[in-house]
Order: sequence, then C-alpha cells, then structure tokens
Amino acid sequence: MSAPTIWHNPRCSKSRETLALIEGKGIAPTVVEYLKTPPSPAELARVLALLGKGPRDVVRRKEAAEAGIDPAGLSDAELIAALCANPAAIERPIVVTADRAAIGRPPESVLDIL
Repeated sequence: MSAPTIWHNPRCSKSRETLALIEGKGIAPTVVEYLKTPPSPAELARVLALLGKGPRDVVRRKEAAEAGIDPAGLSDAELIAALCANPAAIERPIVVTADRAAIGRPPESVLDIL
C-alpha cells in the first residue's frame, strides 16, 4: 500500500492529533498543507467521491461565512470551486489513500482506511 496523504493544517489540534496517530502506527504519510497548496476542483471532487460525501458535507460553516460562501445558493460545482479558492472552509483533516478517504474528526476515524 502506498503511503496515505493527509490534508493538514498544523494550527488545528484535530489535524495534529490525526497526523500523530498515523505516525504512531509507523506510517509516514504525505503531508499536504492544504491552506498553502489547495486542491484543484477535480482533486476535491475525487476526494469527495472517496468520502462518499457531497461538498456541503465538508464545509466549515464559520470559515465559509467569513469567505462569503453561501453553500445553499451554489451548485455542487460552484461550491467545490469556492472551497478550492477558500481552502480554510474545507473540513480538516482529510486522509486519503489510493481508494478511500476519511475525515479525522475524531482522529480515530481514519484508522479504518489505513
């Protein structure tokens, strides 16, 4: 199995806990600081499919409001584009493997895909 990727925000306690949990299992994930390197719309759509979720399921409401994003008023494609342009509004952390993904809230929820 190839190493998982974690969409990580080092300022977020859940993101740090999830990264530590993965590393504690002896796994060296690829760490993507998604605020510095946001996903493309195609990549976010792929990860949403792996999560089995729609874009509204990964919106951080406070951050979306601060960015002027109204999820209810946007199509899925428009919301995905808005999230990629404002990555702080994407729920974190997200751990991605070749064929699965999980949101690290709580951090232990990623263990099933490792």
